[in-house]
Amino acid sequence: MSSAEQRSPHRVRVAVLVLLCGLTLAAGLANKLRCTGPGFDASGRSTPGYAERNFTDVCYSDIQFLWLGRDLDRHTFPYVHGDLEGDTLVGGALEYPVLTGLLAWAGAAFASNDAEFLLFSAVLLAPFGLLTAWLLGRLAGWRALLWALGPPLVLYAFHNWDLAAVACAVGAFFVVYRGRGSSATRLGWAAALLGIGFALKLYPGLFVVPLALYALAHAGRQDAARVVAIAAATAVGINVPFALAGFEGWWASFEFQGQRAVDGTTNSVWFWGVRLLFGSGAEGAEAFQSFADVASPLLVLGSLTLACLLGWRRYRREGTYPLLAVSAAALAGFLLLHKVHSPQYTLWLLPMFVLLRVRWGWILGYLLADLAMGIGIFRWYGALGEGAGGIHEGFAAQAVVIGVWGRAALLAGLFVAFLAAEPAHALADRRRTTTTSGAPSSTPPAGSSSPLVRTTSSEGR
Repeated sequence: MSSAEQRSPHRVRVAVLVLLCGLTLAAGLANKLRCTGPGFDASGRSTPGYAERNFTDVCYSDIQFLWLGRDLDRHTFPYVHGDLEGDTLVGGALEYPVLTGLLAWAGAAFASNDAEFLLFSAVLLAPFGLLTAWLLGRLAGWRALLWALGPPLVLYAFHNWDLAAVACAVGAFFVVYRGRGSSATRLGWAAALLGIGFALKLYPGLFVVPLALYALAHAGRQDAARVVAIAAATAVGINVPFALAGFEGWWASFEFQGQRAVDGTTNSVWFWGVRLLFGSGAEGAEAFQSFADVASPLLVLGSLTLACLLGWRRYRREGTYPLLAVSAAALAGFLLLHKVHSPQYTLWLLPMFVLLRVRWGWILGYLLADLAMGIGIFRWYGALGEGAGGIHEGFAAQAVVIGVWGRAALLAGLFVAFLAAEPAHALADRRRTTTTSGAPSSTPPAGSSSPLVRTTSSEGR
């Protein structure tokens, strides 16, 4: 069979995945657009009943909501003239890293109301969702249907600006396992993509440490140090112009997140569990907030350290550092232990279900818990606005509790399951080497061992 004939089914598969992803993204946009119009007030806010429809119709989007309150409606360039006054962001400051701020500003540039802002932002974000589908299809074959047709894509694709950061994270793994060039080149590009991802949503920065350890295991100390240096230089290089142009506005995004209280909008075990240990009075609430501000980042750092150490133990046993497994476990630890767990963070985790072969029960369980949270949380907010919403007052509040604790239990289990999982791309390669020739290839498939190492026989052949 010719190389062109071998590539044809692969290209068809990836094309189908991208097409299906496009249809899912369209469904996601249609879902969010239900909260727009049909009329608009003088500020460009959808009427009538925007606040009520957001929650009762489960079509809330941060993008649409932030049309007002961050000077996006005034087309103010972000950060440069901004500041944090008390707990309010003013002058174009946003609570997100600078590249996300630029995406938000670009989406608002030609908009005159929140519906146009949502639509234009979706046009900017959709290519990142399609690119992610393409990358996952190349890496894991039909498992990428989990991304292309996943319910989280309908619920959250245009909830916030996360698709760009997800594409950077997945792109970094793609470069390592499927990129061209020397190992140093691939590691360098992967580190740069994680640095860009950090300037979008911070979380891809978690993967720099596993990538550096992967480089240390398979390429040496110099390449490991280079990974850290490139990722840091990329993130710093993107942020420095904003810090120089308007330090207060740039710093406001970090300060805002640092000061964010653990409340009912954070959807985390800290609010629904740990908070109850401190009592209900003002003194207890203040003590809890101080505790969470310190304990949450320390525990996240601890979970990252544990994942890396367990990954190194597996490397010593198997000879390959499990980059994907450690990265996924670190992400699971972050989602479990960080004081904020926004609904759209599921988009961060979904590619890990594609790239690692964990049991389907884990995946189904998490998607169901997330569905309970994704629908329940907004119905609960609506009930709170109407003066109800107690834990015993209807399905919505109970769905939130199921979602919070269901996700928490599953994330704790996934931390362990991810660390033991094999990469799906190794399986895909193994199938290609057997189906294209009719017999197993004598060459180890990419991903069955480190792609940075060239396997040879004892004679060097």
